[in-house]
Amino acid sequence: MGDIFSNIAEMTGFSTMGWETILMWLIAFVLLYLGIKKQYEPLLLVPIGFGVLLANLPGAGLGIVDSSLVHNADGSYMSLLDIADKHGIMNFLYFALIKTGILPPIIFMGVGVLTDFGPMLRNLKLSLFGGAAQLGIFSVLLGAVLLGFTLPEAASLGIIGGADGPTAIYTTIKLAPHLLGPIAIAAYSYMALVPVIIPFIAKLLMTEKEFKIHMKKMDKQYPPKHEIKHLKTVKIIFPIVLGVIVSVLVPSSAPLLGMLLFGNLVKEIGSSTSRLADAASGPIMNTATIFLGLTVGATMRSDVFLSAQTLGIIVGGLLAFGVSVAGGILAVKAYNLFSKKKKINPLVGATGLSAVPMASRVANDMALKYDKSNHILQYCMASNVSGVIGSAVAAGVLISFLG
Repeated sequence: MGDIFSNIAEMTGFSTMGWETILMWLIAFVLLYLGIKKQYEPLLLVPIGFGVLLANLPGAGLGIVDSSLVHNADGSYMSLLDIADKHGIMNFLYFALIKTGILPPIIFMGVGVLTDFGPMLRNLKLSLFGGAAQLGIFSVLLGAVLLGFTLPEAASLGIIGGADGPTAIYTTIKLAPHLLGPIAIAAYSYMALVPVIIPFIAKLLMTEKEFKIHMKKMDKQYPPKHEIKHLKTVKIIFPIVLGVIVSVLVPSSAPLLGMLLFGNLVKEIGSSTSRLADAASGPIMNTATIFLGLTVGATMRSDVFLSAQTLGIIVGGLLAFGVSVAGGILAVKAYNLFSKKKKINPLVGATGLSAVPMASRVANDMALKYDKSNHILQYCMASNVSGVIGSAVAAGVLISFLG
């Protein structure tokens, strides 16, 4: 009778459960809570959180295995059918869609449809602050190398400062795939915490007078010298020209930036390509997001996540994010020092991240708290949208040098 009960116990997952499993469940529950209850990036945190849970169900075999386990005896990769047979559906999806780098560009195509370059084109000067906000990427890269990370690992950690989940995932796949899980978790978690991080950094660096800089009043006092007369035409030409220029200068950025600009193009063309735009931003993007979230979450097995290196990634990612916000704010403050007339609200620089449009909305809400008539959303979007381009280019540069 004792043997029967012993066999029954071994059939369940209790025999392989430890404190590590419980801790990973708690992490999964926190991510699910943030996505469901707090509505922080629910389209991403919910599938990622559930993927973490699946990966740590004892005996389920739903965690992503080490790449060394999907090789044949001769060193070649197993076929996808063999991977599915030996390691299950999550590994099939991971090695087919994530390891190959397919999903991040597909998601970028949908993001392109949802992006409006109009505010940036009308305020090209403000788009420069999107470049300043990439400071966190390169400063944390240097710091991570000093702490013992390899250059590819440090680059993957630093890219979190761009506040762009697909870009962080794509860069990590190319440079340090063994860190994909913790970097993806950190990137999307900090994106979800934009409403907390931007106000915290802004209040540290800005004065009340700077919060009250009224962008529309500045425009009335000092109107722009040049206005775009045929904005619709410019918005169609822009993604084509930018795609060619950037792809020639930084070819490795083309998979991300090219798909972003294609998505934007089919939206701007109008009714003749509206079905393509609807598909890219609807079912295609949603399907890609589901598989991306679940499989990235499934890389977070307890033996991978619970390490000193992961703790370094979590802390370093937060630092990269904070430095990027600070870099944008300080760039605007520096501009205002040398500008004798027209001033810019430093909150515009704080939105030079790629977290569109959440960063712009947060900055706009902060400005309205100090002056109920100070709507700066359109100005923030100029910097915010340029941050999407900036992070993709930064990723391309890192991949070119270190890939």
